[in-house]
Amino acid sequence: MQGTETAVDGVLVVNKPAGWTSHDVVAKARALLGGAKVGHTGTLDPAATGVLLLCLGKATRIAEYLVQADKEYRAVLRLGVATDTQDATGAVTARAEGALPDRAAIDAVMGRFVGRHRQVPPMYSAVKIQGVPLYKSARAGRTVDRPAREYTVHSLKILSVTSPAESAVVGVGGAPLAGPPSTLDVTFDVVCSKGTYVRTLCADIGEALGVGGHLAALERRRIGRFGLEDAVTLDDLAALAGRDAVGTRLHSLDAALAGVPVLTLDPRAADGVRHGIAVPAAQVSRMEGDWAAGACVRLQAPDGRLLAIGKVPCGPDELRQAAPGTVITLEKVLA
Repeated sequence: MQGTETAVDGVLVVNKPAGWTSHDVVAKARALLGGAKVGHTGTLDPAATGVLLLCLGKATRIAEYLVQADKEYRAVLRLGVATDTQDATGAVTARAEGALPDRAAIDAVMGRFVGRHRQVPPMYSAVKIQGVPLYKSARAGRTVDRPAREYTVHSLKILSVTSPAESAVVGVGGAPLAGPPSTLDVTFDVVCSKGTYVRTLCADIGEALGVGGHLAALERRRIGRFGLEDAVTLDDLAALAGRDAVGTRLHSLDAALAGVPVLTLDPRAADGVRHGIAVPAAQVSRMEGDWAAGACVRLQAPDGRLLAIGKVPCGPDELRQAAPGTVITLEKVLA
């Protein structure tokens, strides 16, 4: 049932089902909410499932800050087969010949991927080169040179190494496969930075092991502070919209930005922010959190209301002793 138009501002955590694009989910939410403004942070491939953050109303203005958060995934790496898309939707480009690696070799190689590395974005991705998304070039049969990008794997934990059922049956009449398995499935949890392509991570691991590999399944379990336990299904969302109760599952802009340091302003500075005026350092009455020069901070009124996102010119100790004329510039006015 399509909902009536309603004013909603906040972040909604959705558990995206397989087969839906992130845009499909946005369109569905928009229809259920009667045309409300809806955006998302962090695209998921259609075959992937899990956490998708929808920004409703004013929350669309903070999407760029939410997308910076670390993400946690549960993935299945299928070793022994490489594909042109680096996932299970693509055409097979190579199959391993000979024995597949044992658990010790898999552990050793995957452990090397923890830390800061560089990866080349996959051709089937939304990254734009000279204004054209790579997936459009890929569909046209063109391979485009693209620079490697830095990413960080904070942790990687192997949960299991198994032989998938489909590799146990081959040949005429479905005769059982004789000999060692032709593929291995490695299920693992990974916590990584913004911009990490888990598909490419799987392909790179397969290449490092010398047998090829691709992403067979993916579930995003967390973005920043929001996990699957916070998520609603699309059926849940439809039911909530039908009762005009979507607001009961919304997270406020302030809550969504809970990890961002806070500066409380005096009344004069708070009024100035509402008119787009930068904040003199001397008019900050309280500071919470730690940050480096150039970081983004929440700017709030004396009563705790979120007013804007600002950018600080220095760390907290320097800001307390800042020279006259030092200001916190405004990135986004939200009040």
